[in-house]
Amino acid sequence: MQKKLFAELGLSPELLKAVAQMGFEETTHIQSQAIPALLSGQDVVGQSQTGSGKTAAFALPAIEKVDVRVRAPQVLILCPTRELAVQVAEEVAKLACFKKGVREIPIYGGQLRGLKDGAQIIIGTPGRVMDHLERRTLKMDQVKMVILDEADRMLDMGFLDDIRTILKQAPAERQTVFFSATVPRPIQELIKTFTRNPVNVTIETQALTMPAIEQVYYEVDRRAKLDVLCRLIDLQDIKFSIIFCATKMMVDELTEHLTARGYGADKMHGDMTQAMRERVIAKFRKRGLEFLVATDVAARGLDVDDVEVVFNYDLPHDGDDYIHRIGRTGRAGKSGRAITFVSGREIYKMQNIIRFTKGKIRRERIPSEEEVEKKRANSFYDSLRKTLEEGLYEKQDALIGRLLDQGYVATDIASALIHLYGREESPEPAGSDGTPRTK
Repeated sequence: MQKKLFAELGLSPELLKAVAQMGFEETTHIQSQAIPALLSGQDVVGQSQTGSGKTAAFALPAIEKVDVRVRAPQVLILCPTRELAVQVAEEVAKLACFKKGVREIPIYGGQLRGLKDGAQIIIGTPGRVMDHLERRTLKMDQVKMVILDEADRMLDMGFLDDIRTILKQAPAERQTVFFSATVPRPIQELIKTFTRNPVNVTIETQALTMPAIEQVYYEVDRRAKLDVLCRLIDLQDIKFSIIFCATKMMVDELTEHLTARGYGADKMHGDMTQAMRERVIAKFRKRGLEFLVATDVAARGLDVDDVEVVFNYDLPHDGDDYIHRIGRTGRAGKSGRAITFVSGREIYKMQNIIRFTKGKIRRERIPSEEEVEKKRANSFYDSLRKTLEEGLYEKQDALIGRLLDQGYVATDIASALIHLYGREESPEPAGSDGTPRTK
C-alpha cells in the first residue's frame, strides 16, 4: 500500500503540529491503514512487528477522540510490560502536547493522584489495571476505546484471564483495538468475542535481512553527535555517503556544520523545490559532493550507486523507514555499511528496530580523538613514503643545502616541513569556525 502524508488523514491541526514537531512527514504502512479506520469509529486488528510505527497508529486516533471536558478515563491502553507502558505514555504525551486538556498517565505504582486528577488516557499492564479495578480507583464507565498493544506477548505472560475480565467490564459501546505480531488461537477467540466487524490491517514482514550491508550502532550523547560523525568519517576515510536526519531544521543545521568543517556536503528536504532537489541529486551522482544530508521524504526513490555508508544521524521512526534508508547502500550485490546513532532512551526504539528487521546490528565503541589522529598520521606516512619511492617530486637541493650550511640537521628540517604541511593541510576541525579538513 502507498504511504500517505499525515495531512491527508483528517487529523486535527493540533495533532498535525505535534507530528511535524516530532519529525514525521509521511505515514508508515500500518499508520496509513489503521488511522482512518480508527478515526471513523471502527474496531481494528493490526498484525505487525514491533518497530512498524504502530504506537502512533493507535495513539493519534485515541487522542483525537478524547473529550477534554470529561475528566475521567476515556482510553485504556494495555501493554505487556511496565517499560513498554512508559514508552507508550511518553509517545502519547509528545503527540498530545498541543491538544490542551488531554492528560495521559502510565499506571505501574500507586498513581492515585493522577487518576483522581482526571487523566483521560490510561496506559498500564493488565495486572496493574486489574489491581486498580478491584480497588475501585479506576472507573471504566466513560471508556470509549480499549487498545491491546502486543497482545501475543501479554498472552505469553499469562494475562489472558485479566484481559478477558477487563474487556468484559469496559462499556459495550466502545472501540476495541488489537495489535499483535502473531495471532494465536486464544487471541483469535478474544477478537471474535470482543470486536465488531474489525478492519484487519496486516503488514507482511518483507525479506528484511540484508547480508551485504554491515550494520552497526553507537550510543551517542545528542550534544556529541557532530564530533562523533566527523571522527567516523575521518577514521574510516568515508568519501560518499547519505546522512539521514529526522527534521528539515536538523538537515539545515548539520549541512551548515559539515560545510564549515570543510566537508563537501549539501542538503535535500521537503522545503526545497523539485528543481533544486534534482540539481543536488545530479551533483551527488557525479561525485561533486561527499555527503548528502536528507530527510526520509526527500530521499524517497533516490537511486544512487556506490554509496559507501548510510548514516542514521537521527534514529528513524520505525523499522520500515530503517529498511528504506539502509537500502541505499549495498546495491547490486555490492557491500555497504549502515551506521546509526542512538541517544538516551532511544535505545529501546533501537531494540524494536533490531527485532523488526531480524538483522544483526551490533553495538560499537565510539573511537577516540587519539585514534583519529593516529589514522591521520599513518595516512600521511603512507603518502610520504609512496612519494619518495616513486620519486615524483621536484628536488629542493639548493634550499636544503642552505639550511644544512647553517647548521640544521636533516631530521629537524624534515620535521619542520611536515609541521608546516600539517598546519596548512590538516588543521584541527573546529565547530563552526570554517576550518577545513584535508581532502
